[in-house]
Amino acid sequence: MTDPAMTTDLTAGLVPGVAGESGSDTAADLEVWGSPGGPLDGALVARITLPADRCLAGVGGPTPVTIRRDGVFDLLPFGPTMADLLDRADLPDLVRRTDLRRVADLAEVLAGSPAAVRSPERPAFLAPFDLAVVRACGVTFAESLLERVIEEGARGDASRARALRDRLAGSIGADLGTIVPGSSAASALKAELIAAGLWSQYLEVGIGPDAEIFTKAPVLASVGHGDRVGVRSDSAWNNPEPEVVLAVDPSGRIVGATLGNDVNLRDIEGRSALLLPTAKDNNASSSIGPAIRLFEPSFTLDDLMATDVELTVEGRDGFRTSGRNRLARISRDPRALVAQAMGRTHQYPDGLALFLGTMFVPTADRGDPGSGFTHHVGDRVRITNPLLGALTNEVGATESLPPWTVGIRALWANLDARR
Repeated sequence: MTDPAMTTDLTAGLVPGVAGESGSDTAADLEVWGSPGGPLDGALVARITLPADRCLAGVGGPTPVTIRRDGVFDLLPFGPTMADLLDRADLPDLVRRTDLRRVADLAEVLAGSPAAVRSPERPAFLAPFDLAVVRACGVTFAESLLERVIEEGARGDASRARALRDRLAGSIGADLGTIVPGSSAASALKAELIAAGLWSQYLEVGIGPDAEIFTKAPVLASVGHGDRVGVRSDSAWNNPEPEVVLAVDPSGRIVGATLGNDVNLRDIEGRSALLLPTAKDNNASSSIGPAIRLFEPSFTLDDLMATDVELTVEGRDGFRTSGRNRLARISRDPRALVAQAMGRTHQYPDGLALFLGTMFVPTADRGDPGSGFTHHVGDRVRITNPLLGALTNEVGATESLPPWTVGIRALWANLDARR
């Protein structure tokens, strides 16, 4: 496993914060988890690191679990990976069995998850997906679509963003929210914008027939609740993206949902859309968790899409900004996004984790007027939803975070030792 120790020698190119521990407020998290209709009222699956003394074979490691009001229970005997479990049609019934082995308290797992205190001797959250491919949808909300067009127009220069934002909002902002992608109205608007010299490749994927769906992170590379997320030190304009992440089985069935942070480097993507992989896929740039809530009659995708995902960023410099991702305003139905991501043209035999996109991108000035938002080292990013819980991470410089070392071979070796 990756060494839980974290170097404090953060690269100076990313604005430094002051020393301190990362982590979530366990009491606040428990309040979210246990609220009426909240995560603990549903069927939950997650992945945690489990200490050796709590494992039947005496070897610790990544362990699929279910989380209930009466504790955290081992699912390893029923499926060695989350991919195996999510492919089971009886999973909602399985997690409610009364003969499961209890391995931890939820409060204990929450308290052991912050990066500063992670240890092989303490249970802690991992990203809930293991073998599933992690992909993400872009520009699925009118508001974030405008921000992508602004990035392109600013060529990665944050100081030019405000003027572009004002111009574009006045020209096309009112129209985009009512346009159905791929419709005749979308085609007519495209013709108008081309004539006005305002067309963009981001508008093509925002209102055209084909969605933007890209690979966000390699298998097993995402971090979980409490761990640190990474922003490259050579990026001066970047942001979190609070999103819902769907769990999709190999047949294309949407089986559940969790929260995610699609960390983005706006200046790098703004220089060229061809740099999207560089802007999106870096060490610890994908955070997912804390747990997957399974869909069932009492909790449906439509129930989830009627709620908001809230984001709060708090810096050690006293800066604070917040906003919300109103899921009902998504421009493409999540089912249609899944259908574009997988089907006859692309299959995922170990399942798919799909970020749905966001409407909220922080733009509040953090420095001089017009400078916009960018992360500082030590920022605490908290993403919440009343049905899915809370995902909290602290920002570090990508180059200074522990390297990703636990790939498929390491996972298989661990599972083999625990048989």
